[in-house]
Amino acid sequence: MTLLIFFAVFLSLAYFRVKLRTWSVVMVLLTAVGSFWGSTTTGLAVFLATLALVAILNLEPIRRVMLTRPLFSLFKRMLPSLSDTEREALEAGTVGWDGELFSGDPNWQKLLDLPQPALTEAEQAFLDGPVEELCRMLDDWLIVEFDKDLSSEVWQYLKEQRFFGMIIPPEYGGHGFSALAHSAVIMKISSRSITAAVTAMVPNSLGPAELLLHYGTQAQKDHYLPRLARGEEIPCFALTGPEAGSDAAAMPDRGVVCKGVFDGREVVGIRLNWEKRYITLGPVATLLGLAFKLYDPEHLLGDREELGITLALIPTDTPGVTIGSRHVPLDMPFMNGPNWGKDVFIPLDWIIGGAERAGQGWRMLMESLGVGRSISLPALSTGAGKLACRATGAYGRIRRQFRIPIGQMEGVEEAMARIAGLTYQMEAVRSLTCAAVDRGEKPAVLSAIVKYNATERMRQVLNDAMDVQGGSGICLGPRNILGRPYQAIPIGITVEGANILTRTLIVFGQGAIRSHPYVLKEMQAVANPDRAAGLRAFDENFFTHAGFTISTGARAFVSGLTGGRLLSVPGGPTQHLLQRASRLCSAFVLTAETAMLILGGNLKRKEKLSGRLADILSNLYLVSAVIKQFEDRGRPEEERPLVDWACAESFRVIETAFAEFFRNFPNRPVAWLLRLATFPLGIRPTAPNDRLGHRVASLLMAPSSTRDRLTAGIFVPTDIDDPLGRIEDALPKVIAAEAVEKKLRTAQRKRTIVVGDESQLMAAAVAAGIISAQEAEIVEQANAARSEVIRVDDFPPDYWCKGDEHE
Repeated sequence: MTLLIFFAVFLSLAYFRVKLRTWSVVMVLLTAVGSFWGSTTTGLAVFLATLALVAILNLEPIRRVMLTRPLFSLFKRMLPSLSDTEREALEAGTVGWDGELFSGDPNWQKLLDLPQPALTEAEQAFLDGPVEELCRMLDDWLIVEFDKDLSSEVWQYLKEQRFFGMIIPPEYGGHGFSALAHSAVIMKISSRSITAAVTAMVPNSLGPAELLLHYGTQAQKDHYLPRLARGEEIPCFALTGPEAGSDAAAMPDRGVVCKGVFDGREVVGIRLNWEKRYITLGPVATLLGLAFKLYDPEHLLGDREELGITLALIPTDTPGVTIGSRHVPLDMPFMNGPNWGKDVFIPLDWIIGGAERAGQGWRMLMESLGVGRSISLPALSTGAGKLACRATGAYGRIRRQFRIPIGQMEGVEEAMARIAGLTYQMEAVRSLTCAAVDRGEKPAVLSAIVKYNATERMRQVLNDAMDVQGGSGICLGPRNILGRPYQAIPIGITVEGANILTRTLIVFGQGAIRSHPYVLKEMQAVANPDRAAGLRAFDENFFTHAGFTISTGARAFVSGLTGGRLLSVPGGPTQHLLQRASRLCSAFVLTAETAMLILGGNLKRKEKLSGRLADILSNLYLVSAVIKQFEDRGRPEEERPLVDWACAESFRVIETAFAEFFRNFPNRPVAWLLRLATFPLGIRPTAPNDRLGHRVASLLMAPSSTRDRLTAGIFVPTDIDDPLGRIEDALPKVIAAEAVEKKLRTAQRKRTIVVGDESQLMAAAVAAGIISAQEAEIVEQANAARSEVIRVDDFPPDYWCKGDEHE
């Protein structure tokens, strides 16, 4: 009984995260009472041991000598040394909501109190004007099949309307748009043409403008930013090479500080040699941003010989630069290709930020890449998802097989529910992450989460949409609305951090250190060259960390027993979802803490385990975004099915990842105990149920405000010569005809009219007074519109031979 009381008190103190001194007083009193009621000798021994432990923990000088110093030395031996690039990558960017998730007890009210993301009047006007007009100008079939490029008119329009200067402030001639507006522009264009979207997004993400804004000298800003905003300079950024893809820090491209002749006079500069590939806009670029490793063997800049990764801006007409060749990325004709530099000599002031920024390029890249990953690819992916919702959802109502709309068939309905639910997640995480960037955050971990999950959901959504579309999806031609986005899926999966490595190395590998409240601080303390200062910092953070872990374990266990129902979260229709998410946060943090403790540095090599932890963290962020979006919109009741489906799907992924993590954790006793502590009643991953899936799928197949919100922000043409325009025209006609068609089917079953071809059936029904002439016309219009939607393109036998004429 005494042990049970002791355990209950200990658990309560840990659960409520009581401070160490309060905990110490309670433990001393408890053992004192226990020694009085129990065996005198044993009780006294326990009391004295507790008193000694409390003294050691609370008296800082004693604690440092007896505990901190040995632990500090142990950690110093255990922790692998970090290279400069690894350290810069870990310290780059900022921590936002990911820090709350790693707390094990997220402050949901803090999230819900954030202002709702919104566009300014100027940003909305740009979307409604120039972006809308650009979309009308784009003929993606012509771009991809024949021209292999945007038309000259489109290129000129992009420059005139300053699409390449969306992030450049107005004082330099740009628009100065928010991240949300930048994202909205790319999303809308991507629903019309992947090629045009990529062309517009690259100058506004990882490129010279972003780097100049944050790190450039004033002279560099004054010279280049106006020219970039006006489109007088077409920028590209060269990072990837044959030997350095995802491991960009391993680039062999070299720059050597030396003296040379520039503009007719001898100056100290850099002689460069490089080979890059996969560089978007490279073939047409006039300004090349280049990443390379800089060396100073003659010590012209200082004592260091290896200065590190450096970034420079190089006009592409500089002697020694070779550029212009093109790659063909899955037949998408956006400009992309290799470039080379052979003995290219540049002055030091071409380094972005000037000579004082030499060797700082990796940190600059990490922070800029984080911003770019947060915006461009998630926007493109969300645009594709919304297009599939709008087009394939309507197609499921328009297209019939076995005399019913295919969307009413349960197998198709299952795919349609995924299309809608995953798109709802993409929109939620897109807007939440853009809002973080607009608040000044540079999300390192969250940018990796949103890039990975948005592009993977684009893959799933388009795969499902192609399954629903069937032959109309696989036959390319002017009528095909999804074929080209489907072709482009692997591009988003691959660029800006290949998804396999993003999931298994970056999301949790970086998040466990960067987003955790104590781990990075402990690593920095151990690495501090000032041992005394490092010891003080380590002492403060390690023991706070230990208390945090004990508390998290208690919360995970109690929440596992109660299903999180005791957790305090904001009330309302999403309360149960928030409680479940909080309960899983505690389980995640305890699992992550245990994995890092047991596996140490080997965890980063256990990529399958790390990937499963990344899945948990990612889906906790997705749940957060979905609930935030629903609350921001005023909790529309008709949107509840989407919220419930999206959260249920993420919870399924989270619990499946937990189960697989425990099943594969190499230390089996620890795995068993950890599973018991976090899921004492067992793990039962459950997918969204069929009834909920039916409600979600149904939202795609009829016009409604919910369907409009789900697909808001894409280009919706009114021209019935456009494939999406034909679908928009047909859907209300098909729905209007359904009541009349029901009358016809009833008459046929009763043999009131004789079955014939369509015209005979209509005539007989009108003659028999079953339907009116106006109703017959409604059905005829619906049938004609349906026929136009389900038609596919065909070409003459010599089409591919004639295609050579367009090369």
